[in-house]
Amino acid sequence: MQSNLLNFIQVLRSNDVRISPAETLDAVDVAATLGYADRSLLRDGLAMTLAKTPEEEVIFLECFQRFFHQGLADFASGEVPADDAQAQSDADETAAGDDQPGGASEEQLPSPLESAAADSPQLQALLESTLMQNLLQNDRNQLTLAMNRAGERVGLQQIQMFTQKGQYTRKILDELGEAHIRNAVIELERADSPALVSLQRYRDILREQVRDYVEREYLLQAKGKTRQFMDEVLSTTRLNNIEHMYLHKVQELIRKMARKLASRHSRKRRQLKRGQLDMGKTIRKGIPNEGVMFNTYWRRTRKEKPQILAVCDVSGSVAAYAKFLLLFLYSLQDVLPKVRSFAFSSHLGEVSDYFQQHPVEKAIELVNWKYGGATDYGSSLMDFAGLALDDINSNTTVIILGDARNNNGDPRMDIMQSIYQRSRQVIWLNPESRRAWGTGDSEMLRYQSACHFSAECNNLKQLERIIDQLLKSTR
Repeated sequence: MQSNLLNFIQVLRSNDVRISPAETLDAVDVAATLGYADRSLLRDGLAMTLAKTPEEEVIFLECFQRFFHQGLADFASGEVPADDAQAQSDADETAAGDDQPGGASEEQLPSPLESAAADSPQLQALLESTLMQNLLQNDRNQLTLAMNRAGERVGLQQIQMFTQKGQYTRKILDELGEAHIRNAVIELERADSPALVSLQRYRDILREQVRDYVEREYLLQAKGKTRQFMDEVLSTTRLNNIEHMYLHKVQELIRKMARKLASRHSRKRRQLKRGQLDMGKTIRKGIPNEGVMFNTYWRRTRKEKPQILAVCDVSGSVAAYAKFLLLFLYSLQDVLPKVRSFAFSSHLGEVSDYFQQHPVEKAIELVNWKYGGATDYGSSLMDFAGLALDDINSNTTVIILGDARNNNGDPRMDIMQSIYQRSRQVIWLNPESRRAWGTGDSEMLRYQSACHFSAECNNLKQLERIIDQLLKSTR
């Protein structure tokens, strides 16, 4: 049962329920204390230990229901073949005759399988095996336990893809000993035995129940793993290659990444050192008390809050990247310093108000509609200098997202150098490959000289890593 509990915790983790090793040990203690007899009590106890938010509680209850409430497999024989039906009918008539006065007593007729086993040592050994005895008696408890043990031995809990269902089904059947039934079927086919139909029926029932068992485990185990696999694929795919049907998944993935970064970089309350004693203020405050310093005062240095200026190229070639960068930044409002957003193509404007007045997705659509067009970095830098250059200081981080392709215009390196000298750091994110920097009308190599950090950034994994470093530098 402890192994089952650990498997259940793994299912919860695959469904994005955060469970630490310490919480796993707590869950084991809870299960040992409450026991497994009362499932409702066990469910409530584990929920209090493992689910930390209302969202996680909903996931926990769903997973608990599916994991611990699996019914027994049904190995009932279904339709009875004609030969078996005739044998059963004769047996019933014989039993009825015994009850009637003066009725003749006859021995019960053997089944076709028993009759065939008299001439086949292989079939006789099969009928005496535990698996076949359980099938003949429809012992659902033993058969279900045997399937579960076989599933554990072949590692069914590791199933991830639907293409693995057939593979695991075959492995479990081999563990159960289905090969002996298969060989017996081949022997009966060669002998053209009337017992063939009966044995085939038991073989097919066993295969059907194992397939159903693997299907249930796949739905339980692989749902979260498939989502994790899909998230991994989307996070490493170039953002401009993501189809429209997956955009809602990408936005959900961005929010998940943002929550993880917010949890990692949230400000933690801690007791700070008092610093240096402010003697002048302490003595002045003690004058009404005849110089007795009842209260002490300390010098405190007020640290200015950092700010981030996000400058995004929203021209057709890089609009998709700007959309996801802004979505990422505004999903981190709780831990990021003040963010001011600017969008440009041929001209530049501040769009911070859009994000204050509209939801993030709607604001991004309005920004792309108003500022999209042909790219002119020189003109846009002039607009930026007029709007925000005087606000840049040693606590300002400037993030520029663009491909630096200026259509052979003036790059205005003087403005870039001024931004570089005034700011704490200038970060340039270019969605193009580094090999393309400086080719054609790209001014990236020149702009790179006026940046503290420049990087290729065209997927969510790269963007998450850069935002993570940004949060570390602004704490």
